[in-house]
Amino acid sequence: MTATVADHVAAFLDDRGVGLVFGLCGHTNISLLAALERRGRSRFVTARHEQVAGHAADGYARAVGRPGVLVTHVGPGLTNATTAVATASFDSVPLLVIAGDVPTYLEGRGPHQEMNLRRDADQTSVFEPFVKRAWRVTRPDQIPRILARAWDTALAGRPGPVLVSMPMDVLAEPLDAEVWPASPLARPTIEDGLAATIALALAQAQRPLLIAGGGTRGATAELRQLAELAGLPVTHTLMGSGALPPGHPQLVGMIGFWGSPAANRLAVDADVILAVGTRFPETDASSWEPGITFRIPPTRLIHLDIDPTEPGRNFPTALAAVTDAASAIAKLTRAFERLGVPSGRFDWAALGREREAFLAAGIANGQSDAYPLLPERILADVRRAAPRAVLVTDVGWNKNGVAQQYPIDDPTSFMTPGGFSTMGFGPAAAIGVAAATPDRPVIALVGDGAFGSNPSVVPTAVEMGVAPIWVVMNNAAFGTIAGLERKHYGTGYGTEFRLHDQPYSPDFAMWARACGAEGVRIKGAGDLLPALEAALRSRRPSVIDVPMQNTPVPTPGAWDIERIYQMAAE
Repeated sequence: MTATVADHVAAFLDDRGVGLVFGLCGHTNISLLAALERRGRSRFVTARHEQVAGHAADGYARAVGRPGVLVTHVGPGLTNATTAVATASFDSVPLLVIAGDVPTYLEGRGPHQEMNLRRDADQTSVFEPFVKRAWRVTRPDQIPRILARAWDTALAGRPGPVLVSMPMDVLAEPLDAEVWPASPLARPTIEDGLAATIALALAQAQRPLLIAGGGTRGATAELRQLAELAGLPVTHTLMGSGALPPGHPQLVGMIGFWGSPAANRLAVDADVILAVGTRFPETDASSWEPGITFRIPPTRLIHLDIDPTEPGRNFPTALAAVTDAASAIAKLTRAFERLGVPSGRFDWAALGREREAFLAAGIANGQSDAYPLLPERILADVRRAAPRAVLVTDVGWNKNGVAQQYPIDDPTSFMTPGGFSTMGFGPAAAIGVAAATPDRPVIALVGDGAFGSNPSVVPTAVEMGVAPIWVVMNNAAFGTIAGLERKHYGTGYGTEFRLHDQPYSPDFAMWARACGAEGVRIKGAGDLLPALEAALRSRRPSVIDVPMQNTPVPTPGAWDIERIYQMAAE
């Protein structure tokens, strides 16, 4: 059988060690699916919706530490995946998106599902706002170079998604060519002189602070060594959760709207802040309102980031550098070894008591037998049942409350949609994470709004043979938004699920059983822990439907939308 472009694509994925390819079929990509089956090394996972496939590829990429691969059909297949790919982009997750496209010789004539209202064969422009680069292949001989370049681009600098659009006639063309090898770029780092300058500034500071952003997820060992040597308190952004172990005396907590009072206080009072791998987004920075989380200036900000567009974007910097986090932190540590760091700048025991005082109410709620359950009780039982679990969250209490109150051991234990805050991420990403980490339990903490939006994740997991546990924190509402509407406008209209003026929810446990998975609905607070333990023993995909009270996450910081709501209510 003559080797085709589709065969070359399959060979390329094999060469790059891609274990799973996620996607959905269509008439423009079935030649590639057939090629994947023939080669038999990279398994194709058929999802029932492209957004599910995209989030699953995203979760897989986060867990394995290399690009996830998503295959879609032309037109609506590609547009269905936009939200998932944008989510990966904002969280710096590398994805290779391969999209079928219309035949080259029919461009502009309106072949089935062509996008041509502005330009002929224009589907790549749909992804341009959030991918690092988009290519449309027009000849078979372009394929080896473009695939290799796409893979390298996804990984270079700040990682992210790339798109390669492949017309179906090109996929069917003969191609006898070798796979191009990878051309990885060396990660940038800071110069020794700048490392010495930064170390001296932190050593001379009276109230220094280290902020760990999502860019430090691969640099936790280096970060801990620096913090301990330099005597720095450590706060983190949402995406920097797990920067230090939860019991570490120098870990203060998360900053921002859903942060801790101690973290926000230290950030406001700091004379020098070293921020590594963060965009200073709105919720982490309390809508950039001076004096709530930051006061920059007069605080001197030292900002290190792999993305040259980030330093100086939201706050002026005293020093800044484009650098890889791990190598820069290691250089700072070596620079600190030559300095005498003043002792006694912080009372770690007092900071620990302050942190414990803030968490005390949540810990008490974690013991409550109230029904419907308090969200803290759900988190506490999850921790009791599976302390080694990878938590994959959606948005709402399960994202913000977990980052604020759950003991996150390391970054590999917590995966959440931070930058785009996408509802629907958690249920689908858990599939990819479970496939990538078969030796660890994977528990998806998701709301009923997210789980109900695409419950096809359950049969997909059954077909794959993976066993995530979906804990549906069910408050019969889009809970966070419903809470805001009730707080400011006195109504839950359009945000709460109602039938005959009563809270309404489908029977998610019955749906799971109908799909061949395990499913149980919790009838009392004491039922949750045994249900979790049974699900773990079963090693089957499981849905645990937990009626939950819609209580707000404590909000020590500020969010500008609250002011806007107050203005509207007046």
